[in-house]
Amino acid sequence: MKRRILIATVFMLLGATPIPAQQPLSAIDWLSEHSAPPITQRDLNWSLRRDDGPDARGVQTPDVEVLPLESSAQADAVGLVPSRVSGLPTGLWAGSANDKLIALLSERRVARLPAMQRSLYTLLLAEADPPAQSGGANRFVQARVEKLMDLGALDPALALLERAGPERPGLFDLWFDISLLTGQEDQPCQALRARPGLSDSQAARIFCLARGGEWANAALMLDASAALSLLSPEEETLLAWFLEPELFHGVETPPPPQTPTPLVFRLREAVGEPLSTSSLPRAFAVSDLRGTAGWKAQLTAAERLARTGALPENRLLGIYTAREPAASGGIWDRVEALQAFDGAMRQRDPAAIAETLPVVWIAMQSVELEVPFAALFASRLSRIPLTGSVAALAYEIALLGPEYEAAARTTGIRQAEFAFVNGLARGAPALPQAKGQLQRAIAKGFSASAAPTGLDEVIEESRLGEVILTAMRQYEQGVQGNLTRVTQSLATFRAVGLEDIARTAALQLLLLRPRL
Repeated sequence: MKRRILIATVFMLLGATPIPAQQPLSAIDWLSEHSAPPITQRDLNWSLRRDDGPDARGVQTPDVEVLPLESSAQADAVGLVPSRVSGLPTGLWAGSANDKLIALLSERRVARLPAMQRSLYTLLLAEADPPAQSGGANRFVQARVEKLMDLGALDPALALLERAGPERPGLFDLWFDISLLTGQEDQPCQALRARPGLSDSQAARIFCLARGGEWANAALMLDASAALSLLSPEEETLLAWFLEPELFHGVETPPPPQTPTPLVFRLREAVGEPLSTSSLPRAFAVSDLRGTAGWKAQLTAAERLARTGALPENRLLGIYTAREPAASGGIWDRVEALQAFDGAMRQRDPAAIAETLPVVWIAMQSVELEVPFAALFASRLSRIPLTGSVAALAYEIALLGPEYEAAARTTGIRQAEFAFVNGLARGAPALPQAKGQLQRAIAKGFSASAAPTGLDEVIEESRLGEVILTAMRQYEQGVQGNLTRVTQSLATFRAVGLEDIARTAALQLLLLRPRL
């Protein structure tokens, strides 16, 4: 590409009057918008429930209420879930050290732990006072947004940024990246054109100039940035290709990068060389749900996001049932199995359900989607008259669903082999009924004597969030085989009023352990 180095450099550094906007040089229409549905507590099932006694009848899921943020409020305090909804105090973080909380958040590995996902989402989205010594640098809300991105939950991450004020230091680049992946880059680009100092990325500035129709200015800035080595080789090539595609006719595309930025990802899409998201971080999978990818890519992305609770179960079902599978094997067999079972459920046909349930359950197990499946079907399945092994399977699925306690008090009385699990679902697992070390560790976690010492003092110091994150870490260690940590984590959850989380986590540990 011919470069007007001297003129362009002087022009950009001295801030000369912009050249009037010209028609785009590229005819590629790759910026179609696909607005995601509003974030609600009911959609994503993100509400923790506090219970004072052993009677926990499921998770409350009221709608999220988003309130305007006062200009003087600290960004680190913002959230989407008010205290009265989450049941968590406003002093959740106030007594903890900022660095310690950020480390605890970044270390959490909950991709295969549905109960811990639900707990973590509520902590990440809670509206609460900022941690001690936050320094006003937005580091805590930045850490929360980064963890949401790690889980693939871009819609709530974007909403959290919008409440915090995404034009703050340290937050704009996150806002820009998320917007690129969700196809909503108009607002951040408009902000960046108005205030170029929001980002240190020259590539972002060039892209946003072009995005606003200032193609000639974008070309000049590209020349200047390339001359000053302010762009990576890939950014330089892709931006040039994006601005003047006719110059690259027949030119081979740069090889796919191992760790592309969201901007490089979108630029490759723009020039007709999109990257597969299957090997990229989970956040990139969201881009496949914008309606621009094929059905198989949407299915793969939906499964991946549903495993971390980032995709509502109903949307997963909608993608699974969008059309008839045109092939067989792999993901198509799961689609066929799910559609056959869904059809049997809609017909309320016990014989067809008995035939299709074992098949679809194996399919869901193969991709670790047992809990989303249970959330979709457990309640209706419990009202279908089934017998034998299929009835036992339906009860196991019910124990993984939100109405596990109701199932234990009704169907469970006819399932003698589930005696210990029945007691656990009701909040009173009996140690004499425990079989094996894991069940004994769980029973001990529910005993009155297991409450951690010194917990009251820690809570009085406004360090409850730190306590919950530590209990989550203990549970993760318990899943790896440290049974003492299982007892400690469950006892802590119960001691701080998270009875439902304790029971759900214990049930999942028992029923899903082969794959955890």
